Formats: sequence, C-alpha cells, structure tokens
Amino acid sequence: MNETQHRNITVWLIEQIRAGQPTQVLLQAMCDRGWRRDVAMGLIAQAMGERSDPGAAAMPAAGASPQAEAPTDEGAIVAKPVPAPAIDDGVLYVDVGDRRVPVLMHLPQPRIVLFGDFLSRQECDRLVEAARPRMQRSMTADPRTGETKVDTVRTSRGMFFHRDETPLVRTIEARIAKLLRWPVSHGEHLQVLHYRPGDRYEPHYDYFDPTQPGAATLLARGGQRVATFLMYLREPGRGGDTTFPELGLSFAPRRGSALFFSYPVPDPSSRSLHGGAPVQAGEKWVATKWLREDVFA
Repeated sequence: MNETQHRNITVWLIEQIRAGQPTQVLLQAMCDRGWRRDVAMGLIAQAMGERSDPGAAAMPAAGASPQAEAPTDEGAIVAKPVPAPAIDDGVLYVDVGDRRVPVLMHLPQPRIVLFGDFLSRQECDRLVEAARPRMQRSMTADPRTGETKVDTVRTSRGMFFHRDETPLVRTIEARIAKLLRWPVSHGEHLQVLHYRPGDRYEPHYDYFDPTQPGAATLLARGGQRVATFLMYLREPGRGGDTTFPELGLSFAPRRGSALFFSYPVPDPSSRSLHGGAPVQAGEKWVATKWLREDVFA
C-alpha cells in the first residue's frame, strides 16, 4: 500500500467514523474488499486516533470508497473517539504547559506511547508519601456484578486520590489532560499502586466487557474506558515490567516516565492485553489514570 492509498483509506475511515458507522461494519466492508482482517483493524484504530484531532483529515480524498452499508447487527461494537497525544508529525517533545515531555517510543497500532520525564523525581516522591498512609489491598471490577472485589490476579496495594484533592494531584491531572487532549472530567480518580516482591498483575484488559451482566453498572459512571495512562513513581531493583504479551513488548518501570495506550473498541481486537510482571527485588510504585468516554462522576 503506497502513501496515496493509505491516505485515501484513512480519510474514508474517518468520514465513516464521524458518521457513526460501527467498527464491525467498517471491518466487514474492508474485508469484503480484500483487506486482511488484522491490517483492516489496525487502520480503523489508527483512524480513531486521528478522529480525536478535529483538524485531522478534514478534506475528502479522491477515489475514496463509497459509504458503508447501514449496520444490521444491533450488538455491533461501535468505535468511540479516544485520547491521543499530538505526536503523529514526528515530534520529539510535547509541550504540556509547565514542561516539555519527551516522546521515547511510539507504536501506531495499537496506539502505545512511552514518555520520559512526565513527572519530576520530587513529584514522584511527594505522591508516594501522600498515598502511603491510605494503602489497602487492590481490588478488581467483577464483570458479573459490577462490584469491586479482591482477586488473586492482582496482588498489589493501592488507593485513590479524589479529583482536585491536592495541588499536586490537580497539577498532574491537568498535565495528563493537556498531553492526551482529553478533559480532566473524563478521567477516573488517580490511583497509586504499590508492588512488593512477588506482587504482580496478570495480563488483562482495562475496558469493561460489554457482554457481561455487570457492564451496565460499570459503565453508568462515565461510559466505557478508552485509554490508560500509567506513571512510574519508584523503580524496583529487578522485575515489575509492564508487558504486552500478544505484542512481545515489555516496558521497564523507570521513575518519572509514563506509558499511554488506547483501545477504541472494548474487544480483544484492540490488542490492549497487558499485565504487570512480578517484582523480583525491591518495590515498585506506580500511578494509574483510566480515561473514560464521558464525564466520570
């Protein structure tokens, strides 16, 4: 596929997404035209990232494909706009107002970005010390009931800061919103996690499975999760990587750096399966911000 063909299909996809076409319909239309399923899904996810930028692909492309047929499957998964940093033009740094954040690594499909020095050493230490007195066993969301519960797949301890709870939390949330071009109101409360030797988080998806009976309860507070922003606060002596087993990727928990990944559709086709490898020595501290499609209350 040459550059012109790539541009044409991207513009067509953006137009269809803006028109409200479900992902399943777009995927089927592309497969019917001879596209490999994995390539088609990757292009759709990329178009979703560009869709979140109001200035992206604003003009129609010559030779673009006709409109996709109206969806007939009421259960089709609809792709939503997602947070997306402004890095597609090859920038080395992103200006977030109070600092320039280095872009260390960028994977377009799925969208994964590693940032350096998102937090200063002092900010990391202050967040850890503020969180330490409130740490409790981490919970997971039960997809059957929508309630939180203790689960053996997640052995860390954690706590949540309320939005605007402290000046530091307010600063971090504003920096995330600027970096990802996503409102502070569309993010869950900032969570700080502590992993000791042997602690881990088995591979999982962060989105809520819409086919499960507890989905309605989980989605009621702000809609679906569409992206994750993970900040590393303290480094373990060994282990504790963030892994993407399907992609063969592993990110070391370097203090001050941050990892972003998005999942436009709540489906394994998002290729967002990830986990926290066991800490082998020392302790790991991280902060997590999950981004929702709507206002999180």
